[in-house]
Amino acid sequence: MKKIFIEELIIAKKRNKNIILIVNDLGYGMIEPFQKKFPDSVYNAGVSEQSMMGYAAGLAATGKHVFVYSIGNFNTFRCAEQIRNDIDYHKLPVTIVSAGAGVGYGNLGYSHHAIQDYSLIRSFPNMIIASPGDCIELKACIQYLANKPQPSYLRLDKSSNYKIHKKKMKLHPGKWIKVYDSKLKNKKKNIYLTTGAVIEYVRNKITKKKIKNLNLYSIPLWSMKSKKTQIKKISKFNKIYVVEDHLQDGGFQSWLNESYTSSKLISKSLNEKVIYKLGSQSFLMRNIK
Repeated sequence: MKKIFIEELIIAKKRNKNIILIVNDLGYGMIEPFQKKFPDSVYNAGVSEQSMMGYAAGLAATGKHVFVYSIGNFNTFRCAEQIRNDIDYHKLPVTIVSAGAGVGYGNLGYSHHAIQDYSLIRSFPNMIIASPGDCIELKACIQYLANKPQPSYLRLDKSSNYKIHKKKMKLHPGKWIKVYDSKLKNKKKNIYLTTGAVIEYVRNKITKKKIKNLNLYSIPLWSMKSKKTQIKKISKFNKIYVVEDHLQDGGFQSWLNESYTSSKLISKSLNEKVIYKLGSQSFLMRNIK
């Protein structure tokens, strides 16, 4: 996926001269094609992720669309405060590109596992998550993000070049993409639903008949605002097996669960608009709705 990312970034850069790429002392052996064509549009921030996000925010504030590339946890948890305050709060066009989704760097241990990144990133109200399942979904995601610059998180598998879709699709946040049709009579009752590169894992399981032959869907783009659109889609099926390379709490399924409005549990929480208001605690608590 990383090679496809660079190829698509080159295409996007030719259309938009304001695209910038920042790395933090890694990505070599991958970024060179982009660097060769656009040497003045690549920056190395060094091993300083917090500063890197500050640089990205500053460039974005001048009209640049900045892509910040690093390994899973490095450009998320190490600089969460800068993402929250500098990028998301100001709705700046910065795309955080994370390599090594899930346990892609498993041989390096927990410090390199990206299994809580959804939970962190989706807590920022202006962020959109792009988690492509194969190379075609990746191309569609980059096209969407390039056309609509905004605070965003692009989650890439470490080494997969898997391809299951035949042609590029048009995406919007919350859209379901059919990946595999089992042709079974019960296909409308039970399905598998994924986000990210676990498509290959699920498809292999289906092929080996280790799990039931059910239809497989993917949601490559999702955000806080697209959560409410999921209720009608979910209600069409009896069971939905949600597969993700992330811990359960705060992950993709948690996002889906939150799309439901329970008759017993009625949410009374702070509205995201509170982040743009100043005042006393009692004044800000009026934003509980």
